[in-house]
Amino acid sequence: MARRVVVTGLGLLCAVGNSTETAWKNLLAGQSGVRKITQFDASAFACQIAAEVRDFDPLQFIEKKEIKKMGRFIHLALAATDEAMRSSGLQVTPRNAERVGVHIGSGIGGFDVIEREHRNLLEGGPRRISPFFIPAAIVNLAAGHVSIRWGAKGPNEATATACTTSAHSVGDAMKIIQRGAADVMIAGGTEAAITPMGIGGFAAMRALSTRNDAPEKASRPWDIGRDGFIVGEGAGILVLEELEHAKARGAKILAEIVGYGMSGDAFHITQPAEGGEGAVRVMRNTLADAGVPPTVVDYVNAHGTSTPLGDKQESQAVKTAFGDHAYKLAVSSTKSMTGHLLGGAGGLEAGITVLALRDQMLPPTINHDDPDPECDLDYVPNQARKAKVEYALSNSFGFGGTNGCLLFKVWNQ
Repeated sequence: MARRVVVTGLGLLCAVGNSTETAWKNLLAGQSGVRKITQFDASAFACQIAAEVRDFDPLQFIEKKEIKKMGRFIHLALAATDEAMRSSGLQVTPRNAERVGVHIGSGIGGFDVIEREHRNLLEGGPRRISPFFIPAAIVNLAAGHVSIRWGAKGPNEATATACTTSAHSVGDAMKIIQRGAADVMIAGGTEAAITPMGIGGFAAMRALSTRNDAPEKASRPWDIGRDGFIVGEGAGILVLEELEHAKARGAKILAEIVGYGMSGDAFHITQPAEGGEGAVRVMRNTLADAGVPPTVVDYVNAHGTSTPLGDKQESQAVKTAFGDHAYKLAVSSTKSMTGHLLGGAGGLEAGITVLALRDQMLPPTINHDDPDPECDLDYVPNQARKAKVEYALSNSFGFGGTNGCLLFKVWNQ
């Protein structure tokens, strides 16, 4: 029998809060974190809004001389991991270090560093490029810095699977524990892509909302007026632990992770497969991995990006995967408030799903004012809701047709 895996720590950092409990409180209050971009002059851009992490001071977490050696995505990961580890109460010692691993991904990595160092090259030639350029920018250095800070000597890995990145990180970390290669994994994702190239690139694809005059209303999943997603930044880190290991040290268990699925669309580089066919398979694979029927699921934290095609296809996929039970499910998109963290989305939303189970509260989909008739599920519109939730699913889908799904179960033992 596979070893059971539980969540014992959470660190969530996003546009609606710089700590887990602040973010959760603001999500339940239906607060949007979308504002005008402040990190650069976006006045010439089609999209001038984003979900920035505000009032974040890396000096609270990192020595001053080290800050420029890391991209912002690493700063955010270290901050979120500090909170996750504090909340877990886990101490990494020479005795257990080889049994504690790290699996933290990023879709893009240090976009800010790449742009900065490219400017240095153009303005001053190759001698102006920082010797820290590469380690400040590459995706796996978030996991690298976390392992160094905490002395975690177990499996050390990073994924980069677009918007599914940190769902894969959490799921793969679960499997590492299940097969006995570690007892604890620090897992999740981080992203900081609110840069001229990041915003400009997505805008050039016409993927972003251009509702610049009403930022808080721009992310509106399943609403008939949705016109694209909002780039968000932040990090979501979970401490996953083998059940008996957690019990032995008296850890507070937040939820159990019981299923993980993956699939590929094999269809298009950016569009979902017809009818959300890949999404259907990843949800079914996750339920099969957990060994439970669709009818046990009470809540889905959806990918729900606020794009015209993506939202419609995900709704169809939920209906296909769950059949008649789809109309008994609650489905919400917290991206309506946090924006889309790209590679960090799965980690953040896995953490939000755990909190929904912990508190038996469903976060809302805000800005759901004029429902799209083709999207006819219960999207927990505009207001949080008390509910009995035993199993909750978190969906993530990425460019290239890469899909990941996580299933969590309430902890009531």
